[in-house]
Amino acid sequence: MTSLVLIGLLGGLITGISPCILPVLPVIFFSGGAQGARPGSEQAVPSRWRPYLVVAGLVTSFTVFTLLGSTLLNLLHLPQDIIRWAGIVLLALIGVGMIIPRVMEVMERPFARFQKAGSHRPGNGLVLGLVLGAAYVPCAGPVLAAVSVAGSTGRIGADTVTLAVSFGLGTAVPLLAFALAGRGITQRLKAFRTRQRGVRITAGALMIALSVGLVFDLPAVLQRALPDYTASLQAGTDQALRGSSGAGTNGACLDGATELADCGPLPDVTGIVAWLNTPGEQPLSQADLAGKVRLIDFWAYSCINCQRSIPGIQALHDTYADSGLQVIGVHSPEYAFEKEVDNVRGGADRLGITYPVAVDSNLATWQSFDNHYWPAHYLADTNGRLRQVSFGEGGEATTERLVRELLVQANPDVVLPDPVFTSADDAPSVTGPRTPETYLGAARAQNFAPGPLEEGRQAFTFPSPQPMDTFALDGTWEVTAESISPVGQDGRVRLSFHAKQVNLVVSGEGDLTYSVDGEAARTTRVSGVPNGLEIFSSEETTGGVIDITASPGLQLYSFTFG
Repeated sequence: MTSLVLIGLLGGLITGISPCILPVLPVIFFSGGAQGARPGSEQAVPSRWRPYLVVAGLVTSFTVFTLLGSTLLNLLHLPQDIIRWAGIVLLALIGVGMIIPRVMEVMERPFARFQKAGSHRPGNGLVLGLVLGAAYVPCAGPVLAAVSVAGSTGRIGADTVTLAVSFGLGTAVPLLAFALAGRGITQRLKAFRTRQRGVRITAGALMIALSVGLVFDLPAVLQRALPDYTASLQAGTDQALRGSSGAGTNGACLDGATELADCGPLPDVTGIVAWLNTPGEQPLSQADLAGKVRLIDFWAYSCINCQRSIPGIQALHDTYADSGLQVIGVHSPEYAFEKEVDNVRGGADRLGITYPVAVDSNLATWQSFDNHYWPAHYLADTNGRLRQVSFGEGGEATTERLVRELLVQANPDVVLPDPVFTSADDAPSVTGPRTPETYLGAARAQNFAPGPLEEGRQAFTFPSPQPMDTFALDGTWEVTAESISPVGQDGRVRLSFHAKQVNLVVSGEGDLTYSVDGEAARTTRVSGVPNGLEIFSSEETTGGVIDITASPGLQLYSFTFG
């Protein structure tokens, strides 16, 4: 039991300093320093307990909802995402209350017992903490994953409760330090003490902004853009939690093995509540799977590590589906709101997933595989034998090489496309800023300069100046939902990027000429189905501009970055 407490504390502490917690830190910082004021005065009244109440409320509600939320909602026959949406709405209301104190007084009236006797100021912080814990969910490391799965499946025992409570206490330490820092600055700087209305308005505005961001999933965009500097620490915690039992490694299969092994029969994909991206959203049949190399990817749509991993899985599907690879994404929820099929459908659409998705809301397949990780990849041959497993981000080049081996074993005469990935893609993350994956089709062209890109034949000219991390077009292009093609004559693309490596997914028949920062141009002949073409590589992350000239007959899909 002592070891579980230590593991839980360590896992919570790591989560509390991870990129996943960054979106809520401004709210915690300013709420910790947003004190009450004497009536008719802007002079602050010190509030010793506010930071503690904010963090206590957050940790308490998050722990309770993670352990019991799914069970309670099932008993009440309520949607699994109602807690999160209620939290988002209340967070916005609290933001309004920070700006308009009378609103906060009304909201906190049921919690008056927690206020210091004789206090007349609004906002003791407990309500805010409770709401934050319901509205915001950080990425799940191994400890939180174990707790959330136990809570979702109703297998809550003393060990799970111990992990959950110790995890919450560990998370509270860095959050409390940040809240106390906010209070300390308020107390020490005269400008904060005498302008408390401005501080409260700022805190309220941040809460409203966070609630809006949660509606549109904007914190995930920030988290995907940042390298996970706690990955190695999480891995150490995972090893301590799992020990040397081999849990989740399916016996003879070692995590991340670079060669194929025979690890026994592939477990069943079972207990699926819905299928997405299949004909009529019907289950895949045995006939659909016969003779296919299978790649099973466990993911959850709010899992940041999964979001970073999915473009690689999608690229393997796009490249090898016609050669005999069957990718199946098993969506196993981390949190109650991820059990809703419509939420999963929306998450899959936002991530551009086109391969079949099995919605494993009851975690039946998760348990069938004895899986413990998001993301997790299981590779099987055409005989249904498990041949390799890998957990976490990275390893795309290794996975692709092993997929190609199995496809050749199944059909020695198969003609495979050129590889999509290089050895650099095996790294789970990069250091420093990196341009996000950039889609060129109208459906997901979020990084197009100067603005929205619409479908149809259009004439473009390069903007001046062009912002960093964007692409621009020159000439006449046919724009579809997924790709762009020059019309009549050569078209030009200009990419402003920040990365170690730049790849272009391109197909068709024609010539592609490209140069980096005005250096000598190179021309490559393109022929065939969509493939990744490396057009830039360096030892260190750097910024630059790539000019590309594409001849008619080519279709350009996306830029990916290493």
